Amino acid sequence: MTTEIEIAGVKWKNPVTVGSGTFGSGMEYGEFVDLSRLGAVTTKGVANIPWPGNPTPRVTEVYGGMLNAIGLQNPGIDVFCERDLKFLEDYDTRVIVNVCGKSIQDYVDVVERLADEKRVDMLEINVSCPNVKEGAIAFGQKTEALTEITKEIKKHAKQPVIMKLSPNVTDIAEMARAAEAAGADAISLINTITGMKIDINKRTFALANKTGGMSGPAIKPVAVRMVYQAAQAVKIPIIGMGGISTAEDALEFILAGATAVSVGAANFINPYATIEVIEGIEDYMRRNNVEDTKELIGAVK
Repeated sequence: MTTEIEIAGVKWKNPVTVGSGTFGSGMEYGEFVDLSRLGAVTTKGVANIPWPGNPTPRVTEVYGGMLNAIGLQNPGIDVFCERDLKFLEDYDTRVIVNVCGKSIQDYVDVVERLADEKRVDMLEINVSCPNVKEGAIAFGQKTEALTEITKEIKKHAKQPVIMKLSPNVTDIAEMARAAEAAGADAISLINTITGMKIDINKRTFALANKTGGMSGPAIKPVAVRMVYQAAQAVKIPIIGMGGISTAEDALEFILAGATAVSVGAANFINPYATIEVIEGIEDYMRRNNVEDTKELIGAVK
């Protein structure tokens, strides 16, 4: 039995990674999870300069999940390379660096800086964060903008490029096709769904940003549907995410057409979630006489 998968020529030992922003860069979960057991570690978004993020409060619980408006707070690419990438050198796992920016040049600066970093196996381009007012929201919601930024990043990237798509669009298949046509090596979806919560007693917004990105179990049916639609529209690999808490959740995404999956918000309530998902997939394969994980990709009837 093998759980190995391949995305854009990069082999993973199993199809499980983590949602960007839910796992730090691995260091924060090191005492709970043997990072070498993961198919890949996907880092929190990194920009060309340090970002302070949004004002607080920026996280609130909602039924079936949470809203966050962190605003992509990060220490910048220099600290990231010196601290986080160096830490990851000790682990036998693939490293996917999530890249964010407010302009195309911002993204290109980071992509060029990472081009010769041997510890970076793949790039995930965050063009769909709903919490940043500039840049990302426009790139992720218009096919023309998505096409432009994908083409430009591909000119400068030495690692395979994964474009992370927003669910806050009219037609996810159209966005997937645009990313593929522009040269993306893979796509990941879904990013969070834009939501809002109001404190009725204070009569104020629960988040200082007013809106935030919703994640957690409640968004899973939407995410599975979008992954299925994208898989019908493109030939490039898909990393599925959105509300995955268990192996059963992960297998839904794989059967819908995802080659790999990301565990996100579940890490906040169960730091062992990723390992449980990996072991659960293996158990499912044994019980159902599945020799190779690849047999399950898109196998829904």
